[in-house]
Amino acid sequence: MAEPASPQLLFVGGAGNATLAVDVVETAIRQARKRGLRIHVTNQEATLAATPAITALADAASAVDFEAPGATAAWVRERAAAGESFDVVFGVREMAQEAVAEAADALGRPGNPPHAVHRVRTKDEARAALAAAGFLQPAFRVCADEAEARAFLDGSTGPWVVKPRDAMGSEGVTRIDGPDELAAALDFLPEDGRGSFIVEEFVEGPEYSAEGVFVDGVPRVLALTSKELLPPPNFFEIEYVIPAILPEDTAREIERQVVAALTALELRYGQFHVELWWTERGVVLGEIHVRNAGGWIHRMLAHVIPGLEWFGLVFDDVLGNPVDTAALKPVRGSAIRFLTPPPGRLVAVEGWDEVLAHPNLIHAELAVAPGDVIEEHRSVGNRVAHIAVGADTSEEAQALARKLEASVRFVTEPAEAAAP
Repeated sequence: MAEPASPQLLFVGGAGNATLAVDVVETAIRQARKRGLRIHVTNQEATLAATPAITALADAASAVDFEAPGATAAWVRERAAAGESFDVVFGVREMAQEAVAEAADALGRPGNPPHAVHRVRTKDEARAALAAAGFLQPAFRVCADEAEARAFLDGSTGPWVVKPRDAMGSEGVTRIDGPDELAAALDFLPEDGRGSFIVEEFVEGPEYSAEGVFVDGVPRVLALTSKELLPPPNFFEIEYVIPAILPEDTAREIERQVVAALTALELRYGQFHVELWWTERGVVLGEIHVRNAGGWIHRMLAHVIPGLEWFGLVFDDVLGNPVDTAALKPVRGSAIRFLTPPPGRLVAVEGWDEVLAHPNLIHAELAVAPGDVIEEHRSVGNRVAHIAVGADTSEEAQALARKLEASVRFVTEPAEAAAP
């Protein structure tokens, strides 16, 4: 008699064509392999071809457009009818999460309800649902044009934030302090986000995020992350520290609100990354994601919680493997700095080799070279370098990351100058 096939993971959306995206998926696949899972990766055709390292790690790969409504669910039904079995459905890309939920639903496998994922991915619907459930939320309005936006400004309290309904990485997000800044903010929206956008009251207070996983359908916060951003008008994140340096009672209240919100929004599967502010009125929840955090947080968490396999926890949950949630507590600290050199044509980078040689380094990447033009830092797409470190405490990690950043010097000249 033939041996029964090992369980199979359907990895929807694979990896994006970027160093971080590939590293995340490679990590997840390694953790799946440790649990005996076979892997079938789907991705858009061009990105599948552009990420051969992921295809090489998988047992099978298929071109399926996760952004085409219903395409992934239809594909899994066809494969199931042909006899292929998928035991775990998972994905890490933001834009693939609705496809993940729809595929799991079509197969009858563990997953989040598709309507719940659609709701949290549509920012105004998530705001409305949280407010209806009793959570603090800023006043907002979905606007079709500048006239509607100006009407909202006239009836609300500034400053305000202008942003697309469906995007990621602070793409197209601007703070404005008065109506005279509205036109420029609308111009900064991505092209596909100008027909319907959000204007909301700006939330005053330090920003944090909660990183976690669902176990038996219950959200478990693994750690809180503190953030530092460049000054307005845009929202470029330049530092994360894990665990966040906070009073214990504040951290407990944040965790309580996050767990309650995820439960109220009917989310129950996979990983989560919840953004929020701590204000004079308490916790104000921001965007909610049913995926891992970006910005190399997956590597930072593995230092902070020794032995943690964040993706593996999801697979264990589906496979029925025991999960010791009591052991999932931060015992060390980690920090990352995203470097923001002045705009211009890069002539030289000094001090980078010393950063790479530091024994506390978790990860560092330099994405520019002499001759490249450094643009203004207005979204994650403009990140040119980062330095992530680990230490015994959050305070030590933060101090070290800032010290290493200060040791790197970017020599630039005006971009109009002739390239060497």
